[in-house]
Amino acid sequence: MAFQKELTEYSEKMVSLCEKNDVISDDLFKEYGVNRGLRDLNGKGVLTGLTNISEILSFDTKDGKRVPIDGQLWYRGYRVENLVDEYARTGFGFEKAAYLLLFGEKPDSEEATEFIRLLAKNRTLPRNFTRDVIMKAPGKDIMNSMTRSILTLASYDKNMMDPDVANNIRQCISLIATFPLLACYGYHAYNHYENYASMYIHRPDPKKSTAENILGLLRADENYTEVEARVLDVALMLHMEHGGGNNSTFTTRVVTSSGSDTYSAMAAAMCSLKGPRHGGANLKVMEMMDNIRKNVTDWNDEEEIYRYLSSMLDGEVFDHKGLIYGMGHAVYSISDPRERVFKDFVLRLAEEKQRKKDLQLYENIEKIAPKVIAEKRHIYKGVSPNVDFYSGFVYSMLGIPRELYTPLFAIARIAGWSAHRIEELIGAGKIIRPAYMSVMTEKE
Repeated sequence: MAFQKELTEYSEKMVSLCEKNDVISDDLFKEYGVNRGLRDLNGKGVLTGLTNISEILSFDTKDGKRVPIDGQLWYRGYRVENLVDEYARTGFGFEKAAYLLLFGEKPDSEEATEFIRLLAKNRTLPRNFTRDVIMKAPGKDIMNSMTRSILTLASYDKNMMDPDVANNIRQCISLIATFPLLACYGYHAYNHYENYASMYIHRPDPKKSTAENILGLLRADENYTEVEARVLDVALMLHMEHGGGNNSTFTTRVVTSSGSDTYSAMAAAMCSLKGPRHGGANLKVMEMMDNIRKNVTDWNDEEEIYRYLSSMLDGEVFDHKGLIYGMGHAVYSISDPRERVFKDFVLRLAEEKQRKKDLQLYENIEKIAPKVIAEKRHIYKGVSPNVDFYSGFVYSMLGIPRELYTPLFAIARIAGWSAHRIEELIGAGKIIRPAYMSVMTEKE
């Protein structure tokens, strides 16, 4: 259309003006003691709040000095590896961990049964919602599709703006239950209308777990193995919460603090999570691995892998960004506890799927990449694989399409967002209003 072309040309013309007037130099940040991205030069975040929900530890203090330690992730006072171990032995754990995050205590058998029953009962959408909303405007960006659906669901809720805590708990539980439907149905609509593939819209099974339902909803025959469902359940548990300081959780708390409704807060969190600097990391790992497979001839030749990763870090190959994706983390130093826990389940799935050759390549990169980074970068902390290094590999072994990698993250993280929303509603009482210092030049 002519008017859109004109607007596009105008926008392209104005980029240089924006770049001229919107750049703020690093020197000014140093001069005024302001941290870019709310992180100092050592990677430590600016303290913006208090929480009882989770904790991340990556350093200890010894003799007055910060000493890197193996990373720890705690949910409501419990180490995540212990929770995964406990729940993986006794069934599926995502639902029980969600109860823990929301209410601060582990559910006993009766409480777990009631909570799981309520999730199953609410794993449904309003009449004709799938047809009239999800299928109406399908697109490859399933995160956008889900966000649109979340905001539309608000119009079906007569108590949307009721600030009562019980009402907000109800809304959060309902969204935790329906997120798998929004993601899976959104993908099937896109795959049918834009990829011209067959479309099947399965009903969720109230007797099955969230992980089992995701696999059943995605597959034409609704079949999956026990190992597949268990591994996906663990992936959901490891992604469901990660401290109040991550971008999407902080967004949830900021929007909640303004007095806005649950649907708006979760939609805002979705918009944050879809950003490639936040929720899209495993996709970049998969793209990187595709590139490595094409360009490294011998996946067991450590010298050849070293040379290629070195070229990648120099910005000569792959996306020319000078990054090895899946290596290192903004918070963790020696290790990411989620990756350590996940690795055992990755091994099981690779064995079942006969993907041990692929796994060997991942393990070689896991071993070699930190050496390359240590040689070429001046870093203040250790470098180790993060959970995203293996999560994309797991999703590929499960046959999950890449368009759903970040939505899967959202299906898990909605539990953490909900816990932080409730905590913000109960405990804060003030709008979050950060300060910005103006450095503009006054003009006549």
